[in-house]
Amino acid sequence: MEYIVSACLAGVGCRYDGGHCEIPKIRRLVAEGRALPVCPEQLGGLSTPRIPAEIVGDGGEAVLKEKALVLDKENRDVTSAFIRGAEETWKLARLIGATKAILKERSPSCGVTQICRGEETISGEGVTCFLLRTHGIQVQGME
Repeated sequence: MEYIVSACLAGVGCRYDGGHCEIPKIRRLVAEGRALPVCPEQLGGLSTPRIPAEIVGDGGEAVLKEKALVLDKENRDVTSAFIRGAEETWKLARLIGATKAILKERSPSCGVTQICRGEETISGEGVTCFLLRTHGIQVQGME
């Protein structure tokens, strides 16, 4: 398989709210056997539905280096689940020989996302996005 794709983009109801954001092109890649759909947050042990979360401090790189946190909207630390999900996604990418990833934007796991830094909000990479990219996977984001 050539791709790892965010499962929600393939029509799987795995988003935090239990919904999906299917893109027919992505669903077709899965149906053709060219892509494996994954949800890093589920792979990390989080349920669906779940409380939305965001990166606090800096981006995915800082989370992996334990210099930033992922907190849900009830202020619970879910960092370890996001790290575990990113690592499991990378293992699956290696297992299937994926060289590319198409990931959901505006996700603290998958894509470029909003990061809270005090009173400031910046853009940065999600945890899984950063980990895959640093291992040579070409990452493309989709809304």
